[in-house]
Amino acid sequence: MAGSAALTSSEYIKHHLQNLTFGQNPESGIWELANTAAEAKAMGFWAFHVDTLGFSILLGTIFLGLFWMVGRKMTAGVPSGLQNFVESTIEFVDENVRGSFKGQNKMVAPLALTAFVWIILMNTMDLVPVDWLPGLATMLGVPFLKVVPSTDPNATFALSLGIFFLMIFYSIKNKGFGGFTAELTLHPFESKNIFIKLILIPVNFFLEIVSLVAKPVSHSLRLFGNMYAGEMIFILIALMFGAGAVMATLGGVLQLGWAIFHILIVLLQAFIFMTLVIVYMDMAHDTGH
Repeated sequence: MAGSAALTSSEYIKHHLQNLTFGQNPESGIWELANTAAEAKAMGFWAFHVDTLGFSILLGTIFLGLFWMVGRKMTAGVPSGLQNFVESTIEFVDENVRGSFKGQNKMVAPLALTAFVWIILMNTMDLVPVDWLPGLATMLGVPFLKVVPSTDPNATFALSLGIFFLMIFYSIKNKGFGGFTAELTLHPFESKNIFIKLILIPVNFFLEIVSLVAKPVSHSLRLFGNMYAGEMIFILIALMFGAGAVMATLGGVLQLGWAIFHILIVLLQAFIFMTLVIVYMDMAHDTGH
């Protein structure tokens, strides 16, 4: 696709950054796939990114199926390479949970493991050559296809909001509604004087609510921003393959180098997201205040 005369460089980039969107056509009122970026935009907020949902579910199913299969066939003897890999992954996550989470909740370790492995799988899709799957989709009559779910802010916000709601739920469960409210209104500024304390309540609430809302926003945008930037670089490198033999050779070298470096980004972003999951859950279980 990079060398196609039908698309300019700008059109090529826009095509690769457009999600396959299913929504209600505002003109006909029919729910259908958008064939252009303008149609996708017109479908509005309630449209679905089919490719993001599809690849997310597929990769999540692979994760669950793989770990379930290894769990069924696990042996106490000499482990297979796959069993050893799964055990190492679980031990790595468990060590991070033990080091950062001081509360008592059996759900936190599986939650951290799910976030870590699932995000690694989604991020790893960025290492698939940018034209392979979209090109196949085009041949099958599918207008757009983005294969990296973590480059879609809808996916990263969904993940972070899920963690955020769990944090709120466990904060209220462990601290009580009164304790949770006090945490938002009586800190960080305190006073033994009742009058001054009442004055400080709106100030504390403003600061704490901004901090609280910033958690899911930063949690999601950090993952999205890094993966989106990585995807954009791969797309720009792919454009070099349609600019002659010299540029194509240089593009091949750059693509290999960036792919090797991007493996670190894939793993690091999953690790950071998982670490923040553990930290936020630890904050929700901390009753020290």
